[in-house]
Amino acid sequence: MDLGSLNLSTRFPEPALAEIAAQVLNGLAYLHAQKIVHRDIKPSNLLLSSSGEIKIADFGVGKIMRRTLDPCVSYVGTCAYMSPERFDPDRHGGNYDAYASDVWSLGLTILELHLGHFPLLPMGQRPDWATLMCAICFGEAAGVPEAASEELRGLWGCCLMKEAGKRWTGWSC
Repeated sequence: MDLGSLNLSTRFPEPALAEIAAQVLNGLAYLHAQKIVHRDIKPSNLLLSSSGEIKIADFGVGKIMRRTLDPCVSYVGTCAYMSPERFDPDRHGGNYDAYASDVWSLGLTILELHLGHFPLLPMGQRPDWATLMCAICFGEAAGVPEAASEELRGLWGCCLMKEAGKRWTGWSC
């Protein structure tokens, strides 16, 4: 079952979010060490097995990076989960970092699973591409709930930095 098909009006408890984040971060660490970027991390591309394992799925827009500075700025993937530098690399950190973009998408996904709705827009709003781009690039930082634990707020802080160069990519923040 993919996490996007679950009823998001029921929020995930923090221990479940911590486990999901840890498993996806381990998966991304492995992929990135192999110079593979996913470019479409979102709830529906995270599969939950009956044993509780999370698997990263749908590599249809993934890319194998041939060089460290291999450009792969493109609009492939789901625009709601694209990092700011995918839309505007010059404004959000200069050099595009595809690895940091995967981390942004994970942070947004974990925040969505916590809130029970997409975090960058009002609940229930069905945005178009331009609305999403403006929310991601020019909107306020994603609202991190005060009631969340310090650890969870720290994870979001590391993952959802608008400037790619400040975002978590070395698996420590």
